[in-house]
Amino acid sequence: MKHAGSAGWIAPRPSWLVLALLAWLLATAWMRPLMAPDEGRYSGVALAMLRSGDWLVPRLDGLPFFHKPPLFYWIGAAAMSVTGPTEWAARLPSVLGAGAGATALYLFLRRWSTAHVALLSTVVLATTPFFFLGAQFANLDMLVAGCIACTVLLAAGAALSKERGEPWRALLAGAYVFAAAGLLAKGLIGLVLPAMVIVIWCATTRRLPLAWRMALWLPGWALLLAVAGPWFVAIQMKYPGFFDYFVVTQHFRRFASSGFNNEHGFWFYLPVLAGFTLPWSGWMLVPRGKGGKGGDTRSGRTDVDWLMWIWLAVIVVFFSIPRSKLVGYVLPALPPLACLIAQRVFAGRSPDALRTRLRVTALASAAVCVACVAAISIYSVPPGTRLRLPAGMSVAPGERVLMLDSYHYEIPFYWNLREPVLVSDDWDAAARDTRDNWRKEISDAGRFEPARAAATLLDRTRLDATLCVPRTTWIVGPSNALLANAWLARAQLVAVNDAIAAWRFAGSAAGDPHCLRSAPAAPDSGATGND
Repeated sequence: MKHAGSAGWIAPRPSWLVLALLAWLLATAWMRPLMAPDEGRYSGVALAMLRSGDWLVPRLDGLPFFHKPPLFYWIGAAAMSVTGPTEWAARLPSVLGAGAGATALYLFLRRWSTAHVALLSTVVLATTPFFFLGAQFANLDMLVAGCIACTVLLAAGAALSKERGEPWRALLAGAYVFAAAGLLAKGLIGLVLPAMVIVIWCATTRRLPLAWRMALWLPGWALLLAVAGPWFVAIQMKYPGFFDYFVVTQHFRRFASSGFNNEHGFWFYLPVLAGFTLPWSGWMLVPRGKGGKGGDTRSGRTDVDWLMWIWLAVIVVFFSIPRSKLVGYVLPALPPLACLIAQRVFAGRSPDALRTRLRVTALASAAVCVACVAAISIYSVPPGTRLRLPAGMSVAPGERVLMLDSYHYEIPFYWNLREPVLVSDDWDAAARDTRDNWRKEISDAGRFEPARAAATLLDRTRLDATLCVPRTTWIVGPSNALLANAWLARAQLVAVNDAIAAWRFAGSAAGDPHCLRSAPAAPDSGATGND
């Protein structure tokens, strides 16, 4: 049943709300450089998709990259086709995911709760530092979180509408479309997690038969398969090993194994949610009010209450089970948490009497959001973003870039490279490595196109044959790489900071196959520092 809103709380039009959300989330999306490794990796894959014109196969350094599906890359590449390689375009998929989730929360609560709960929940969500920073981060977590939020809220809205004899098919169709988008955003969790939330909610609220009818709705499955199916089928046909790698390795083995990312205890996400949602989470510690006009004094939980608590619990418990945990995994829990915070704020209190305190909290939280972005932009700048080439210097057509014993994801983006770089490392050891790192990512990608990998991934013993040709190669490596690679003294040092450096190596005009072992010339003194 829809509750009347307080007289002083007017629900804004959805169009104005969407514009306000996008303006707020985009306002600082350009402020800081891409962080390593995630932002550089995913933005680089999107830029490579645009450069190559191959919108089917995501590629990392020219090799098929199937850690995740392509929705993020499609959106990022489309944005960069208009703006070029800019930070805000690289982060647009995350901004859109956040905007979609927040809008869906507002529309759902405006229909099935009250105007003041709907508006405050959206304000809490948009100004929560955890949510805001997630929307400012170019990786897949916020995009899939937005898809999950839309799927859950549309499906729940369809169930409530069907019970009341109201139009429900469009809502359920939308839920299936966003589930398909979730599949294309990050894989099976885009479908499995919303399904878990809805089934448990329906079981708890005694509408489980309705859940099964919705789950077996054939028009919805036709929509889901039409949206998400073609990409998966096309990739499996092109690369027969895709299913085993994407589904078995990247989903089930990753969920059950350690060695992927950071290991933490089962309790990890509780302090994360409490701390990263301050100051709004502080309201959960405030005792309930003693009643007041327009306040929520209900002792029993409504359908909306159960939905939010179950949604929050499913996300937190699901991602707490694996030993490997990253902070961004739990972003889908923020919309229900924002609603629960708003309900707690109004519990037994008059919404109109809280207006001043809520404005102060919202402004303080928004200030924390902006301060966090500013702090990250100052203190968390990857070395590759500081390694800018001097004015007038660039990698010309026909010249190559070689990275020594490392891969800096952000350099292809900031150097605006149009071709994959060469990477020198011990690739036999990388293929045997079980840890989740850049070597493993690129080595796994090379398995899908061995011939291309052989030309791109160089064993250290192949440096002579690669560099001793009449062709210029730009070398990127540790700033102390000269200690282990004396031949770099023959190259021109063009850029350096405290971590990495870049050299311009002219090669051998005579094609001397032993040019790296020849006595080096005096080091070039024309280096340009970046720090």
